[in-house]
Order: sequence, then C-alpha cells, then structure tokens
Amino acid sequence: MSRMFGTDGVRGVAGTELTIELAMKLGQAGAYVLTKKKAHQPTIIVGCDTRISGGMLANALMAGICSVGANAIYAGVLPTPAIAYLTRKHKVDAGVVISASHNPMEFNGIKFFNGEGYKLSDQLEDEIEAYISNQMRGVPIRTGPAVGKIKYRFDIREEYISFMKRTVPVDLSGLKIVVDCAEGASHDTSVRTLLDLGANLVAIHTQPDGTNINANCGSTHMSELKARVVYEKADIGIAFDGDADRMLAVDEMGNMVDGDQIMAIIGNHMRRQGKLKQDTIVVTVMTNLGFTLMGEREGLHIEKTKVGDRYVLEHMLEHGYNLGGEQSGHIIFLDDNTTGDGLLSALRLLKVMTDTGSKLSELAEIMEVLPQALVNAKVPNHKKEHYMDYVEIAEAVKSLEEKFNGEGRVLIRPSGTEPMVRVMIEGKDQVVIEQEAKKLAELITKIML
Repeated sequence: MSRMFGTDGVRGVAGTELTIELAMKLGQAGAYVLTKKKAHQPTIIVGCDTRISGGMLANALMAGICSVGANAIYAGVLPTPAIAYLTRKHKVDAGVVISASHNPMEFNGIKFFNGEGYKLSDQLEDEIEAYISNQMRGVPIRTGPAVGKIKYRFDIREEYISFMKRTVPVDLSGLKIVVDCAEGASHDTSVRTLLDLGANLVAIHTQPDGTNINANCGSTHMSELKARVVYEKADIGIAFDGDADRMLAVDEMGNMVDGDQIMAIIGNHMRRQGKLKQDTIVVTVMTNLGFTLMGEREGLHIEKTKVGDRYVLEHMLEHGYNLGGEQSGHIIFLDDNTTGDGLLSALRLLKVMTDTGSKLSELAEIMEVLPQALVNAKVPNHKKEHYMDYVEIAEAVKSLEEKFNGEGRVLIRPSGTEPMVRVMIEGKDQVVIEQEAKKLAELITKIML
C-alpha cells in the first residue's frame, strides 16, 4: 500500500479520495499524536483555502480533533504561512491547513504543523498514518466534559497582516503593482497588506467562489498577469498559488521571474547587507544550472537537497541557514517564518527594488536562466529507482555530460507517484537539449521495459 502522506500532506479528490471519514480520522489521529504528551488540554488552529470542499473537510477534521479531547480554533480562509505563524504566536499545540495548493479545485489536502510552526517529520506522519491503518486502536475517544470545543476566530487574520507589515516595513508608494491572487487564500490578506504599505495596486482574481481557485490564474498560469503588467505599465507583477505559500513575479516588460531568480536577487542583497547566514542558499537538485553558475561568480555557497520544500527546510535547520527554496517560488526566509510564504517573498523582493532603485528586469540579470528540457520515460514501477544499474544508460548519461563540458547537465529522477522516470537536461541550446532529452528517455524506456 502506498504512503498516505505525500511531500505536502494528504491530498486527493475531495469527497471520494479525501473523504470526510478520512478527514475526521486525520483529526483524531493527528491531534492524539501531536498532543498526547501534553499535561494541559491541547488546542489546534485550523485554516483552509477557498475551495468549496474546505468547510466540509474542516468540520469533519475538527469533529475528530474534539472527539479526542483537544480544542479547535477555526480561523477560516487564510494562507498556509499565516496558519504556521499564528500557531507559533498563540502558542497552541499544532496547526492544520486544508488546501491542495496549486492543484485544481476538485482536489483538497490536509497538512499539519507542529507547535513551532514546522511541517511534520516523516516519522510523525507515519505514526499518524499507523493509527488510522489500525482503526484508531489506542486512541481514546472522550465523553462528557472531556470533549473538546470549537472556537471561531476569523479576526486573527489581522494579526498576520500586521506581522507582514512589521517584518518588511517597505514603502511601496512609488510602485505600481499587479497582483494575481489565484482566487485563493491570499485574496484578502495580500491585497490589504500591499495597499496598507502604499502600493498603487491592480488586484486580479480576487473573487473566489469555491470553484475557480487556480483556474487559468495564479502562479501556475502566468499569461494573463504578463499581459496585464505590460498593459498597466506596472513596475512588477506578483502571482500567488492557491494557498499563497509560493510566489512568482513578472518584470515590467512582461517576462517571468521565477523562484531561482528571486532567490538570487534577494540572496545577493542579503549577503551585501551581512544578513545571509554563512553566505549560503539552499535549493533542490531541480534548480536551474544558471543559479549554480551565479553562485560561483558572486561568491555564494549553493547547497542542494532532493525535491520538496520540506527537505530544503530540514537542511536549513540542520546547518543554520536562513534562505532556501525552489524554482516554483516556494521560498523560506527562516528568520521570519517557518514555511514558504508568498507574501513575505513578494515584500522581500519589493524591498530590494526600493532599496536599490532598480527595475526588476535589471535585478533579474544577476543570473542567466539556462534552457531546460523535461521528458518522461515510462518504466516498470519496481525498476524506476534502478535506472543507473543499466550500463548502457549510465554510459549515455556520462557521454552527454562530457559533451556539455560544464555548460549543461543531465538529471534523471524517479517519479514519486507514477511508473516513470523524469529526464531533465539543461544547456545553452533549447533545440539540442530537447533532442537529447527525448533520445535519452526513449533509450531508458527501451532498455527498462
């Protein structure tokens, strides 16, 4: 049986895969595992994005939480990083977000934060999953006055807005900004924060109806934002995903500025100010080769983890770094928050623009984004971890890397959920790398099938 928890909580189609029964059990098992050693009656903050299924799942989850004797605070629609922050601020025992991030609206997800606002370790997730698999054996169900209560606190979103303005008190009065809120969790908090800081703001996709989240908008669909920035003669465009833990930007000419470029811009600015710990940025193996070349040129240390923001975070915590993230725009500023925060990333980027007086297109020139080609190779599921055991594949990879001679690279990664490996090649010539990626993927399929 496959693992219930993925890289970012439990996800599935709401109602059939992520059922109300499963949501209730996750509430019971999660509350029990995260609070069983507490001497006091525990409390858990719950928030969700704008999906129509959010209320249904939140109520099932909170019923589970209360049934094992914990209290729930329902904060309503809030960005994922807001729940992480409020969990810490209110010194509660855990936080839960009901969201499927950038996925289509029919999906939803449930992810937990511990009392310090960090995503759970694999070990804790496995413990929660084990209780559910064992029909909740050993989890006490409370009765009478021992049953937990639900408190509704929609007002605490104001605390997150105040936190953002305090953390990056940037004067935006000279900037025209287009912000795409993806019909998601940032539709209120990000708009009010940017307006309060003085921005001349054009806000789009801020009318969520429960079914339009991420629908041809937000950080996974940038075309409209690019065109709108040019039309409005704006200085920058900002796009969030559905739960606003990631952010991508558009420069004044309508060109996308991705997470790698944003980290390069902000990281170098932090280094010049002496605020980048150990002059190091943590990224994943999927980060563009141009980022590594930028680091070598600028004197930055670049450390890489496997794909997933949780692995970036673990590496940052282990080694004492304060900046890391992914090309997708999931960026962690560990001095300020415990998880990726799209609004925080946007404010940090805007602060570099105001501090330097530079246009975003000028700042983005700090790194060259090398072309990437990604092709999937179909292979048997039980073989996908062992592609390099095949001599012909290993030799083909080695031959390609020699051909690129430091100006390109080959990365092969097994899919976490499907019977395939992903072949990614980077280099200077888009046509060449696409041809080589296709050829290598076909070779892998031919040999491994």
